[in-house]
Formats: sequence, structure tokens, C-alpha cells
Amino acid sequence: MATVTATNQRSTDNYQDSSTDDTIEALGSDRSRGLTAEVAERRLAQFGPNEIEEHEEPTWHQVFRRFWGPIPWMIEIAAILSAVVRRWEDFVIIMVMLLVNAGIDFFQEHRALNAVKALQSALATQTTVLRDGEWAEIPSKDLVPGDIIRLKIGDIIPADVQLIDGAYLLVDQSSLTGESLPVSKDPGGVAYSKTIVKQGEMTAVVLNTGRNTNFHSMVALVVQAEKEERSHFQQMVIRIGDFLIAITVFLVLIIIAVGIARGQDTVELIRYALVLTIAAIPVALPAVLSVTMAVGAVNLAKQQAIVSRLVAIEELAGIDILCSDKTGTLTKNEMRVVNPITVDGHTEKELFLYAVLASRRENHDPIETPIFDYAAEHFPDLDLDSYEQVGFTPFDPIRKRTEAQIVHGAEHFSVIKGAPQVLLGLTTLDDDTLQHLDELVSGEASKGYRTIAVGRQTDGTLDLIGLIPLIDPPRDDSGALIADLREHGVDVKMITGDNLAIAKEIGHTLGLDGEAIRSKDLAAGGSEELVELARVLADAIYEQFDKSGEVDKVAAQRFADGVAEQVADHFSTEGLTKGFITSHESQLIELVERVGIFAEVVPADKYTIVETLQKGRHIVAMTGDGVNDAPALKKADAGVAVSNATDAARAAADIVLTAPGLSVIDDAIRLARITFERMKSYTLFRVAETIRIIVFMFLAIVAFNFFPVTALMIIILALLNDIPILAIAYDNTKIDKDPVRWSMPTLLITSSTIGLAGVVSSFLLFFILIKMGYSDAFIQSMFFAKLVIAGHGTIYNTRAEGWFWQKPYPSWVLFTATFSTRIIGTLIAVYGIFMVPIGWDKAALMWIYALSWFVFNDFVKMGTYKALRRWNLYA
Repeated sequence: MATVTATNQRSTDNYQDSSTDDTIEALGSDRSRGLTAEVAERRLAQFGPNEIEEHEEPTWHQVFRRFWGPIPWMIEIAAILSAVVRRWEDFVIIMVMLLVNAGIDFFQEHRALNAVKALQSALATQTTVLRDGEWAEIPSKDLVPGDIIRLKIGDIIPADVQLIDGAYLLVDQSSLTGESLPVSKDPGGVAYSKTIVKQGEMTAVVLNTGRNTNFHSMVALVVQAEKEERSHFQQMVIRIGDFLIAITVFLVLIIIAVGIARGQDTVELIRYALVLTIAAIPVALPAVLSVTMAVGAVNLAKQQAIVSRLVAIEELAGIDILCSDKTGTLTKNEMRVVNPITVDGHTEKELFLYAVLASRRENHDPIETPIFDYAAEHFPDLDLDSYEQVGFTPFDPIRKRTEAQIVHGAEHFSVIKGAPQVLLGLTTLDDDTLQHLDELVSGEASKGYRTIAVGRQTDGTLDLIGLIPLIDPPRDDSGALIADLREHGVDVKMITGDNLAIAKEIGHTLGLDGEAIRSKDLAAGGSEELVELARVLADAIYEQFDKSGEVDKVAAQRFADGVAEQVADHFSTEGLTKGFITSHESQLIELVERVGIFAEVVPADKYTIVETLQKGRHIVAMTGDGVNDAPALKKADAGVAVSNATDAARAAADIVLTAPGLSVIDDAIRLARITFERMKSYTLFRVAETIRIIVFMFLAIVAFNFFPVTALMIIILALLNDIPILAIAYDNTKIDKDPVRWSMPTLLITSSTIGLAGVVSSFLLFFILIKMGYSDAFIQSMFFAKLVIAGHGTIYNTRAEGWFWQKPYPSWVLFTATFSTRIIGTLIAVYGIFMVPIGWDKAALMWIYALSWFVFNDFVKMGTYKALRRWNLYA
């Protein structure tokens, strides 16, 4: 056996001109036995795993990055300025704040990344490989050069390979080469890693793996780009954060300008301004986002759904239409044989002999598996060993059949299994028999059965053996789940390749509303309506011009057809006015919205259905399992690969289900809405707090030349505020009954009113304390106590749309985190740590004052919501 090493390994394209025998010999493999386990293990150690190496950011760089950027720079400059003016206690606390923020952010990001890695490891693809003469499935990352593998429709080719045996492969290379059409590959041809098998089935020998594949660097770039995606919800929250930063910086610059005009110490002023900016802007925003999504992904994984694109969790919150496959999602995907039908004296045993010969057990095809099971149960004495399958053409959606070439002693014949209409078209049966068989197929279809025809072909003549009806019954929970999704504002549409009769039977059993149509009914474009209108008008005009009153109908028809032909030639859809097309498009959108069951759908129709619904301003989730579903899964706002999906569908999807049925999707939508509520409550809280702090500080300093709290107090407040706010990711929230969207009027108006109410409460306290004649230092300590107690009270105002005492109650994690920081802040104020002590009596008064305004703020919130509803701005 030849020795293959990293130094003598050839590039993939160098194998183009090699025969398959030469390649297998050069790679030290065996066509009939593959590699031995020992050789494969040795080569795996030599060449490494068959996976793209992702250049992960080093730990030292992850840590360093926390100290580099606008926010860390401001904290660092504030620390330096504190050292310059010898405010060492300020310097120490600022450094603690810097290190704590960096540590928390690093820890949370690290945990989120680890969660994603753990979840995505469950998506590892499998490859059918020949080792020690036995076919087995192994993880694709364990492939090595010289492995003999089997490729079939829907597979993502796991490595660079040379094709050995089989008729052909049709391979989609568009993701790597940009070719718009699939490329046909014959034995001896080379196929590249990460391309997709669209049709056919062949064996192949692995040429190169991992880093040695032709397109490993390009794929790595694609992986990196996908990592950097952001959801609509994230983008909205980050835009709000940018808005808050802009307001804060603007007001702080005014504070600096006024202070300089008043002759205040410039260094001290800048230091204070930096600290105030740090306290006001949403420093914890990235950590809150990452923690919330990581928690959502882990919870979703517990429900047997693996998130491949983390931000898709939030996209699901707005889904209002779910386009669902029938097979395996709404039904059990456990096809069962029901009442086989034989033709012309053939026996049932013959029928299943030829059906088995036209199948391959190792393909685990859901149509073929029940045939094998039925044959094994009813005909255990089938003499399959005397038949040799010398050629096999797998099923594809165009030909709608499988074929196998069989040798039995001196006999050579073919067996065909597929759609009845296809096989009936290949027979020479008389019209009466064909009509009878067609009626039988229609009758089975009306009962929800899918029928497979089986035939034997000798010398070009097909002998129809019989029909095998199969049924895939609805899942026990599908009807209830569809009703539950409807109650939560999600309309379910069934999309299936089955004929209309089967689709109707299953759909109505499940309680799906709306019309049921064939997908071809969606294909009519604007030009057809225009041509038909032209024909009708031409016919009418011809009649009007006939003076005698005796119209030659044949001539009128000829005249109308001529006009219609000219219209068709000169006014294609591209030439229609924008208004006509828009009108037609709106009708198509209304039709798709109205339809509940789409039957006889081809893969391209799924893309059209999703795109049309999106044009109608719907947010669409799409389930799929096949290679041709990938475009629709990518197009959908949330693509969901079902549990039996091909590699190509899983790669295109945002979420991959590991359990059959819709229950996982239902749970995913609920979890997404919970995540959205947590994000919304944090955003409301953060906007309200920024307005409360920055507006009060701005007016107190500019209008009254009074600094309500010291720079050190601001730093301590920021620490006490940001650390526990991460607990929002674990809060209890309501599950919205309808799909959720961001409503900027509701968000900004509500948070602004709560924030301004906080400003009023602060100024009222300010005037009371001034009136009572307390010193400035004592007033600052009182304000510190008030701000730390009232600060986290705001989260209990914003976390729910009802009164604060109503369900859902806050989680113990959130309550413990926020209450403990209030206690810590109170102790600091009472005992005068870094400030003038206020004592327990004044602390008790601050608790009473803050809690009174907390209740008042809830009335402000409820009043704002009521006003927004009256003005039709609430959403």
C-alpha cells in the first residue's frame, strides 16, 4: 500500500487527468475495502481533522480588547486625571470599575461563545464511508485522504474528491465558483468540498481534507462573515444606544463649556465630565445582549433545537406566518404500506421483490424503509442473494423514479419504482386498464395515501407489477399545536409536493384554514391577463365594426387571436406599467395570504411563496429538509431545518430541529418572545435612567452651579447599576399573544416620561434639602442614597406593561441582584464610605422617598400607555 504524507500530497486539481485506479493506488486505498481503521487513524493524526480551521481570537487579545475603545479610553483617562490631581481613592475605584467591567464582559462573551460552540457541535455532518470492507457512517471531520465515500442527493460534499462509480452527479458549485447552473460530474471527475449534490448518487475517493481543500480559505471568510451578523432587534437596540451616547456627549460638552466660563478647574471638570459620561451611557449593553441570547440558545437546545445563527432567536419573536412542510413536520414521517395492489396476475411477493431490488437499504430513504420492513415481515423467504444490483440511479425530483439494473443468473433486466403517472406513461397498457389504474391511484390519494408504482423492464418494455399505497399519518399533536400557534398570532401554511387530494385530506384533518391550491396557480403573470383582455376587446370591436349585423364568428375569432398575438409579442411583463404590475402583485399577495394549503409544490415555488409573503410585510419562518429547500430557508426571516433534513438544508437554516414535529418551533417562538421582552425592558430602563441622570445633572450644574454627586459617587453608582442589570437575562416575562415588533413611539415616549418623572423627584428632594440647610457634602451623600435606591426601582416599572404588583413577578435572580446592590449602596451612605455619613434615620427616609416615587412612576407609566392607546401609538 502506498504511503501518503503531507509532503507528497498533491493538490486537488492535479488529479483531474488521473484515472480513478491510479488515484486510488496513489492514495494507498482499495476500491472494494477502503482504508483500514489503523491507516485511517494514522492519517487523521497526520493530516488533522477534516474541518476548516477558524482563526479564533487569542485569549490575551480578548482580554486586551476590553481596555481598547471609546468607553475604556474614557475610564482610563478619568483614572489618569484622578492620579494627576492626587485623588487616589477615586483612582482606585475607577480602576476597579475598569477591571470589573472588562472582567464581566470577558466572562459573559466567553460563556456565550462556549455555549454556541457546544450547540453547533451537535450539528456535525455524517458521511457514509467504506472502512475495512464495511460501509458505516462517521463524522465528516474524521475523513482522511484515501477514504472511499458515498455521495447522494442533498449531501454537502465533505472534502475534495474524485468520483469513482455511478452514472453522474449534478453538483451546485455556486457558493464557491459563482457558476449559476449546476455542473454535471462523471466518473473520474473532481468535486470540491462544500459543494452540494443536486442529483445523482456516486462513490468517490477523498483526495484532500481540511486545510488542503481548494476553497478552505474562502469558506473560512464566509464563516467569519456569518458570525458578524446582527438581528433587526440587536440593530435597533444598538441604534438606541448610539442615540443615548450622542445626547449624553452633547449635554456633557455644555457642562464643560459652562464650567470653563465660570472659571472652574479644567482638569477636575474634564475628569468629572468623563465619569458622568461613563455613568450615563449604556456600558452594559453588549454584555446584556450576549447574555440574553446565550441564555435563549441554551434554553432552546433543551427543547431539541440547535441554533446555528444565534441572532435568529430574536427574529423568531416577530414571526407571524410559518410555512411548514407536511412530511415529518405535520405528519409522523413513518410511512406504512397499506393494501398493496397487483396487476395482471402478478403476485404480491413479486411486487415487493422488485420494489426491494429498486431500492437501497443503506440510503435510509423514508419511502423505501417501509417497503423493506413490509417485505421482511410478510415475505421472509425472498431470495435476494441470487439477485445482483449492478447499477442504480437514485430518485430525483425531475424524473420522479429510481432505477436499478439487475443480474439474476443469465437474466439482465431493470426494475423501476416511482410516481404512478410516470410509470404508467412508460407502459403499453390499453386505455381501459390505464383509466382503471388511474382511478385506483386517485381513490388512494383521496384517502391521503401516496402510491408508488413498481415495474420490470426488459428490452425496453415496461411490465407494470403493481402499486404500493403508503400513508404518513398526521402527528398526534399537530392539530393542537397549529391551534396553539394561531392563538399566538402565527398563521400556519402547509406546503407539500404531494398532490392536491392528499394535501387537502391531511390539511383538513389538521384543521388548516384557507384555500387549497396547486402551486402552478401562482405562476400566472400580468401578461396573461393582458393578452386575454386584448382578445376579448378585439372580438367586441370586430362585432361593432360589422355593419351588416351578421358577424362571421370564425373571422372574429381569427381577428381577436391576431390582436392577442401582437400584444403578447410586444407587451411582455417587462413592458407593463408599474401600476399594472403593482396591482397584479397585490392580488398575488392577497391570494398567498388567503391560501392555507399549497400542493404539488416544486422547490422554486417555496422561494416564491416566502418572497411574496415578505412583500406583504409579513415576517416568515420556513421549514425545509431537502437540498432544493436551501434557497427558501435562506430567504425566510427564520429558516428551520427539520429533524431529517439533508446537510444542505441544515447549512442554510438558522435553526436545526433534532426532534420531529412543530412543538419545537412553537417553543422556539415562545422563547424568542420572552427574549424580546427582556431586551425591551432593558432598553426602556436604560433610556429612562440616562434621561434621569444626565438631564438632572445637566440642569443642576448649569442652572444652579451645584454638583449633586461627586465623581467617585458616580463611579460607585455605575458599578452598582451595571453588574446586577445582567440578571435581566433571567427575568420572568409575559409571553406575548401576538408577534412582537419594536415600536419607537411607545419606547421613547414611555421611557422619557419615566425618566423625566425621576428628574422631577430629584429636584424636589434637592429643594427640600437646600431648604433644610444641609451642607453640600451631606446633600451629595443623600443624593447618592436616593439614586442607588431608586435606580433599580425603575427596572420594576419597565419590566412589565401592567402594574408592578401584577404577574409575571420578577425572578429571584433579578430581585436578589437588584436588592443586594441597594443594600450595599445604603450601607456605603450610612457609614460614610468615601463620603459624609447620613445615618440610618436619613437612609430610612430615602427608602421611603424612593419607594413613594417608584409607585408614582408606575402611575406615570400606566397613564402614558393609556394616552398612547388613545392616540393609536401604542404597540
